[in-house]
Amino acid sequence: MHRVVVDEPYRFVPPYRSRWFSKLFRLWLKPFLRRRYGLVDYTFTGLEHLRSSLAAREGIILCPNHSRDADPLLIGMICKTTPCHVFSMASWHIFKQSPIEAAVVRMLGGFSVFREGIDREALDTAVRVVAGAERPLVIFPEGVISRTNDRLLPLMDGVSFIARMAARKRAEQAPTSRVVVIPVGIRYELLNDPVSSAGPSLTRIERQTFWNTHEDQPLLDRIRRLGSALLAAREVEILGEARSGPIRSRIRSLIDDVLQPYERRWFGRPRTGDVVIRVKDLRVAILPELLRGNLSPQETRERWKVLTNCYYCQTLSLYPEGYLDSGERGAVTPERIVETVHRLEEDLTDRVTLRPEWRVHFNIGEPIPAEAGKKTRGEDPLLKELRQRMLQLLGIQDWWPMEPMTVLEQ
Repeated sequence: MHRVVVDEPYRFVPPYRSRWFSKLFRLWLKPFLRRRYGLVDYTFTGLEHLRSSLAAREGIILCPNHSRDADPLLIGMICKTTPCHVFSMASWHIFKQSPIEAAVVRMLGGFSVFREGIDREALDTAVRVVAGAERPLVIFPEGVISRTNDRLLPLMDGVSFIARMAARKRAEQAPTSRVVVIPVGIRYELLNDPVSSAGPSLTRIERQTFWNTHEDQPLLDRIRRLGSALLAAREVEILGEARSGPIRSRIRSLIDDVLQPYERRWFGRPRTGDVVIRVKDLRVAILPELLRGNLSPQETRERWKVLTNCYYCQTLSLYPEGYLDSGERGAVTPERIVETVHRLEEDLTDRVTLRPEWRVHFNIGEPIPAEAGKKTRGEDPLLKELRQRMLQLLGIQDWWPMEPMTVLEQ
């Protein structure tokens, strides 16, 4: 399991404002992306939108989709080609994984945000950066890695809050200027054959899971078999036994069976719907007492177990229904096959050995002006417009609409 929750009190990590390291890092960026992620070619569409906003000294928020671990570093390719420098909001756990990684992220303009609470220092820093048009600010509005390029998760409202507050301050500082949100679509195109790309990883996972390998079987059958094994392992670990029935209904039942008792304990009522939001709310409720360190050893262990189970529920929820089935959701593409193997390997072994070659397409959309003031009731118009633009740039539809979160009666 990736360490996405840090067991120590939060301390804000400010950005490093000098640009020398960012310039130096660009010399190393392409070789690093090739070696670490297999990214070998890049195309850019719509860079003129970003360049025009930079020339007009507008406050800019860049909003890319977030389907891979490589995405934050990939923004460096936009910076190198434009050219420009950026600041970016990064989850605090990124700064706690290794001292070297933390230093690199900060020197490239990253600053921390505490996702499990209200981080006023991070919000104030973000608003000042945008309002002063110091540099574009990068925010991944999905809030988590979606792990699929053909699906866009619900967008978090932090983007519109920062944009509105910055627009108000920008109007005071430069009345003729504006704050804009620029959508970015990042698409990955596989350049290898999916069998040669995914086969070795599947064989490795099969050896660890089944003892025997199944190279003689069709690729999709092998993937589905491993997916069933992953789900059964989670059911046995959490519920004590594996269930039968359709995969999707089993995933939903497992998630609710895990999360709803926790929601009854911390919120008084169970919920249904978007798992990412439900897990985030549980972390917000569980962490404060845990980090204060005044719980008994048994209660401390129990809470870490709860957080681990929540993490597993979130990873299971990110496998879209029918993603490897042809139909109204589109064809089974080589990209879908390989990224599913990527997810399975990560979830089963906590690491990824899959390194095929990819071409990355950057599609940068027209700026969306942000209106100063408070959010109106109902659906946020800025987020609605941003989502529609991002879907268009990605060339996908909302085939996997997210279930709204619902509070159930006891």
